[in-house]
Amino acid sequence: MLSEQSSHVVRATLPAVGSAIEEIAERFYTRLFDAHPDLLRDLFNRGNQAAGTQKQALAGSIAVFATHLLDNPDQRPDLMLNRIAHKHASLGILPEQYPIVHEHLFAAIVDVLGDAVTPEVAAAWSEVYWLMANALIAIEKRLYEESEHKVWRDWEVVERVQETKDVVTFRVRPVDDGPVPEFGAGQYLSVQVELPDGARQIRQYSLSGAPADSVRQFSVKRVHGATTPDGEVSNHLHAGVREGEVLQLSEPRGDLVLDHADGRPVLLASAGIGVTPMIAMLARLATVNHEAPVIVVHGDRSPADHALRDDHEGYTEKLPDGTVHFWYEQGAEDGAYTGRVDLTALEIPQGVRAYLCGPLPFMRAVREQLIGKGVAPADIFYEVFGPDLWLAKG
Repeated sequence: MLSEQSSHVVRATLPAVGSAIEEIAERFYTRLFDAHPDLLRDLFNRGNQAAGTQKQALAGSIAVFATHLLDNPDQRPDLMLNRIAHKHASLGILPEQYPIVHEHLFAAIVDVLGDAVTPEVAAAWSEVYWLMANALIAIEKRLYEESEHKVWRDWEVVERVQETKDVVTFRVRPVDDGPVPEFGAGQYLSVQVELPDGARQIRQYSLSGAPADSVRQFSVKRVHGATTPDGEVSNHLHAGVREGEVLQLSEPRGDLVLDHADGRPVLLASAGIGVTPMIAMLARLATVNHEAPVIVVHGDRSPADHALRDDHEGYTEKLPDGTVHFWYEQGAEDGAYTGRVDLTALEIPQGVRAYLCGPLPFMRAVREQLIGKGVAPADIFYEVFGPDLWLAKG
């Protein structure tokens, strides 16, 4: 809970800080990486930094957190905190790194706002920061304590499957032959690779299938530089990683996990590479023989671009009441729709729990359609690949 004195100061200064928060975030990262270049080389996603999305996510999360403290003084925004904490735990973020962030973030605030940052203003926003930081540290501590292994573990690639021209599935098992942790359907793992310039970059990829003894699988889409820089790690994995090679992987993380215990109907909606966590969810539903209706929705550019389509159809066929609905922008075959996903003609059962993954415009459109059909917003869950710009906007 924010102190009464700080609440007054934050409320009074939130418009000024909020209007400058993206500039503050940009100045923060510049200062941070100038002082600690190893963080950009070995921890932060250089592609997201170049595209500016990480700066937007940081700026948005701070503003949303401060607003929440003012509007809901007795509650924490646990959805946002849990999502960030899972990402941090997958990267191995430690408590001692938070003071470093505090130092450079507040120096950036002073750089941008100048004399407006009085000692009272600095103290109030410092309180906001440490409320958020300490909450994250506590959640991350619990996640680390629940883990069976340290953050990074060596896994051998035992199979590589070319799903489409731009998507590869890697099946891996631990080099040490030790126990393999279970995972919640919908979770991801971090992959750390050493690039030609010596940087050790980290990316997250969803687990994309059912558990199989000691083997786990994740699928990687090669990122092309149309509106963002070429994906350093995805291209490295596509071009250079073959069977027999060893990768460093984290434990499974992520707060988006399929909940099917109450037997309610389920809708799984994806677009493009957003299919990956949905396949894991679909596999879990098939394994437990989920009896309620399961509606599978997917949109893609063409059937040839639809990764894991056989799994999409195969797992759905195993369900007592499963249906698939595919949309393709071009080349739609019999039984599929042409164009983008449109739920207008679909019957959505009462009490459905919906899970979404794909580009933000897709998820916003599907969420709006579901709400229009009477689905409660609290029953719609989503996963964003990369910085969560949706959540950060509140």
